[in-house]
Amino acid sequence: MQTPLESINPYNGETLESLTPTTPEAIETAIAAAAETASVWAATPLAERCALLRKVADNLRDQSEALARVITLEMGKLIGEAQAEVEKCALVCDYYADNAEQLLADQSIASDAWRSAMVYQPLGALLAIMPWNFPFWQLFRCAAPALAAGNTLLLKHASNVPRCALAIERLFREAGAPTGVFQTLLIDAQHAETVVADVRIRGVSLTGSEGAGRRVASIAGKHLKQTVLELGGSDAFVVLADADLDRAAETAVKARFMNAGQSCIAAKRFIVVDAVVEAFLSRFQSATEALCPGDPLDPATSLAPLARADLRDDLHEQVRASIASGARCVLGGHPLDRPGWFYAATLLDDVTSGMPAYDEELFGPVAAIIRARDERDALRIANDTRFGLGGSVWTQDRERGEAFARDMACGCAFVNGQVKSDPRLPFGGIKDSGYGRELGAPGIHAFVNAKTLWIG
Repeated sequence: MQTPLESINPYNGETLESLTPTTPEAIETAIAAAAETASVWAATPLAERCALLRKVADNLRDQSEALARVITLEMGKLIGEAQAEVEKCALVCDYYADNAEQLLADQSIASDAWRSAMVYQPLGALLAIMPWNFPFWQLFRCAAPALAAGNTLLLKHASNVPRCALAIERLFREAGAPTGVFQTLLIDAQHAETVVADVRIRGVSLTGSEGAGRRVASIAGKHLKQTVLELGGSDAFVVLADADLDRAAETAVKARFMNAGQSCIAAKRFIVVDAVVEAFLSRFQSATEALCPGDPLDPATSLAPLARADLRDDLHEQVRASIASGARCVLGGHPLDRPGWFYAATLLDDVTSGMPAYDEELFGPVAAIIRARDERDALRIANDTRFGLGGSVWTQDRERGEAFARDMACGCAFVNGQVKSDPRLPFGGIKDSGYGRELGAPGIHAFVNAKTLWIG
């Protein structure tokens, strides 16, 4: 028996709604519909599949204010950030609607055949297991390419954002998606594992924790399912001696405290060479002190609450353990004494290996300052992590920056810019940050059969 899904406002702890989980009978009906519709959707002309994405994009923009409010009330994101998330979802729909024909075109390849080529064909029904921190964007960056390619999709969303999950399903329904093309399942992890193992599900895309990724990959591997995993990250933000410190510090605050620091690609480890560490820290601290916690629906608020109480408590334990191991708390370091699940914007200096702030992912508004002797030491520290999602380096020498970025052990390396996902560019990680790529050309090829045709 699944327990009801509670939608709770992180700003004040009030329950917004209690929703009934999808029954086993309804789960079976949904899987059957996704599998039965898959062949029909695959045979639907590409132009019609792209037309659905364009209509969804229109709906996202037309309803952006209402949808952003759903996001903010359910997981606490600042309303301006929620509106930007909705717009980005429309952009990824537009991108694949505009580019799917080119990205899925047959690729002629010279061989010993009269004609040989690689052609792309959809796999069938897919399952998307998605997190709460970007409740619309994480889903749409998976759904837009998967649906354009001709797959059908089932969504298992995080249990604390059921209203977002239902709103996304409604968007597709209102856009005219045929029955079975996109469906939401309000299910727990145990039932999700059953869906992963179902023979009718041909692929799984998961964005979430390392633990969830390992478990789903294990089940999918046992049943030989295609998977894409985007897991945790502890991105390095490297400041070299010749960096523009004003610009670097300004971006550092956004990169760390956007979405209250609850982002896999948020900058988490600020690795600064000794020559400029004090000057950078002074700027970073001043900008961080200006952050204002409050109602995320109020545009004047600049620091949101964490999405759940347990996330705040776990973060505080990591901070306490790091301080006990020798980290110096420059700012914050405690939950805020107010309703809701707020944590003070925190700066920890003198962070070293062996501390949670160095070794683990801090999923909240806590920045770890790690001092490096020089550029070479900074690169060593940047790569001294089991994670490998993103990273950035700051220098006024672009060639130097590019060389440094190429040597960073991560899936996305940025020079003089905040790590972000872009519909036009592949996105994903290495090491314990997962495998596979979303977005760009690799995103639409993630769940297709790249079939060889040989004609003698």
